[in-house]
Amino acid sequence: MERRERTRHLIELGGLVQKSGLVELSGDDRATLYGAMLDLAGRAGDDDALALWKRRGKRAFDAEAEAADGED
Repeated sequence: MERRERTRHLIELGGLVQKSGLVELSGDDRATLYGAMLDLAGRAGDDDALALWKRRGKRAFDAEAEAADGED
């Protein structure tokens, strides 16, 4: 992956962490955020959990897009 592309990818991932509300929930504590992500990664071996997370994320993205369309 090219450096510029990798940087953009990392910025987008950081945006998702912010969007999820985890930054506010953790009080912007990096150790807490990292611990939460490690916990999630540990659960990710469960295909049911991955499918659930994907559905929830897709619904959230769709709702956000719908709300943005309503603002126009």
